[in-house]
Amino acid sequence: MPFTVVRMNLVDPDATRPSLSARYRAALEMAAYADDRGVDTVQTEEHHGADNNWLPSPFTFAGAVFGATRRIAVTVSAIIGPLYDPLRLAEDIAVLDLVSGGRLVTVSGIGYRPAEYERQGVEWGRRGRLQDELLDTLLKAWTGEEFTFRGRRVRVTPRPFTEPHPMLLVGGSSRAAADRAARFGLPFFPSAHLPELEAYYTERLAAYDTEGFCRMPAERTPLLHVSEDPDRAWAEYGEHFLHEARTYASWQSKDIRSAVKSSAGSVAELRAEGVYRIVTPEECASLGADSLVLHPLCGGLPVDEGWRSLHLFCERVLPAL
Repeated sequence: MPFTVVRMNLVDPDATRPSLSARYRAALEMAAYADDRGVDTVQTEEHHGADNNWLPSPFTFAGAVFGATRRIAVTVSAIIGPLYDPLRLAEDIAVLDLVSGGRLVTVSGIGYRPAEYERQGVEWGRRGRLQDELLDTLLKAWTGEEFTFRGRRVRVTPRPFTEPHPMLLVGGSSRAAADRAARFGLPFFPSAHLPELEAYYTERLAAYDTEGFCRMPAERTPLLHVSEDPDRAWAEYGEHFLHEARTYASWQSKDIRSAVKSSAGSVAELRAEGVYRIVTPEECASLGADSLVLHPLCGGLPVDEGWRSLHLFCERVLPAL
């Protein structure tokens, strides 16, 4: 049985206040429906100041999902760690871990958009040092014991539900990120299929005498939409997928390695590329992938079409796996 994911970033480039509110509420209803049907996790993420209303507050959204569900996990992949106050983040994650009974998974990366750092008044050149401080602080804070933070003694309460601490992974596509994960004894979440980086992470675990694991995306893990008629769906909704692909492409430099990397300039090119795929229920069930990532609200996709995709996934695909 593959690992099943419903991805939600709440993008809507043409949103009004009422339509965006309706999209958020639909996302919570979709999470509850996916929870009832056995989907493994809701995956969300963060970006700031995006013109298309990209979700900027993943932990607030995660809390709402936990309030609407019973068993499904929420994977925040990824936060931009250096933009957070470490003590406040330790508290927020601890509360979410308690509320959910241990269903929160957090991937902390350093981001790839200098504009987000400028907006927050955080120095881009300090991002590595700030990420180190964040991870160190979280791990110390969740012990419930006093520790030194920026020259003063502090203690964070309450302690989280999960022992020894909430699931925390280090994200990235560089050797520095892999080394950082190994140094802190944390799992590593590469942003793309990078076997050489997994090997380096394993070497660094041995060097630091720490333990961890690598959760690496498969070589091809397309973002999926399920439709009875893929040709019609591409014709009617392909621009939504292209919008997200172009947004990602505009943010990524040549040095950024990501599982969502597209050079498509048209819907036809995007379809041929295979990063985003619209498949029938039968095709979806026969993909043979280790994980299936459904993206029901991609790029401002109409909510009704998102529901059709999710229904087909849960009622036709999951039972066939």
